[in-house]
Amino acid sequence: MQAEADPKLIVYFGGEYMPLGEAKVGILTHALHYGTGVFEGIRAHWDAVGKELFLMRPVEHFVRWKQNCGILRIQVPATADALTAITVELMRRNEFRTNVYVRPLAYKSAERVGVSPDAQDAFAIVALPFGEYLHAEKGIHAGVSSWRRIEDNAIPARAKICGAYVNSALASDEARQRGFDEAILLNESGHVAEGSTCNLFMVRNGELITPPVSENVLEGITRDTVMQLAQKEMGVPLVERPIDRSELYVCDELFFTGTAVGIAPIVRVDHRQVGAGQTGTVTNAIGQLYYDVTRGHMLSYWKWLKPVYQSMTQHEQDLISLVGVNAS
Repeated sequence: MQAEADPKLIVYFGGEYMPLGEAKVGILTHALHYGTGVFEGIRAHWDAVGKELFLMRPVEHFVRWKQNCGILRIQVPATADALTAITVELMRRNEFRTNVYVRPLAYKSAERVGVSPDAQDAFAIVALPFGEYLHAEKGIHAGVSSWRRIEDNAIPARAKICGAYVNSALASDEARQRGFDEAILLNESGHVAEGSTCNLFMVRNGELITPPVSENVLEGITRDTVMQLAQKEMGVPLVERPIDRSELYVCDELFFTGTAVGIAPIVRVDHRQVGAGQTGTVTNAIGQLYYDVTRGHMLSYWKWLKPVYQSMTQHEQDLISLVGVNAS
């Protein structure tokens, strides 16, 4: 899905709330020329039963974002709690009553030519209505890309560094040109890494298997969520190990995970049927658990959720004040 943004949408930019159409950067902005930015992705899911919008693990996302910004020595002065409070207020101002995707972006903001970065940093947060990233009701057809996953010693894949996503764009474009729904990238060792924008899990011989983070994959929060749910709620043995390409052709089930994609079953790889050629039982069960957790239907996982329309606490008001934002 390509999300089109309304220019009247309220965003957080330059320390203020303003319409998207007024949030501008200069043509010489360093990040635009050299990819020196770090973004994050956070989902909020609308629960039609409880009439509530829930942010999924926002503090963990903002902590990861701030850590990854450090790779490029980008400073985000607000705390993860303050950033969460800003995001909640942003969604309230937009009066969202649907699923939402939140895109924080920190970047080198100097307007000049010259690759060497300096200490001029800025950040923004945009939230917009967002449906399914991949149409995966009947499962998707993935193809192994000819493009290899970037190496940690080149551009760290564990961080959402803007310039690194040329790698994802090339793989994704190739996949769609070849008639696939999504790409699967191998790393330079020839092992399976991940999709162009998502982590990958395989079910084989009763085990849930995923590449370790040392295989040049994003340290995904949805990945971590699935790992915890599979172990705690389903008792499925979890293994982190390298995956060979040919295992994709002989495994029982495959699925992608990610903030944007959620849980997306893969039923064909490189024109070969995966398992029975339909969403498997483990994938179905994990998908249902993930749906219930993100909509607030499982109270034991409310610790992961931040409701948007409950009364704002004084603590949240104080956090917003600390970063110079008027919550009124």
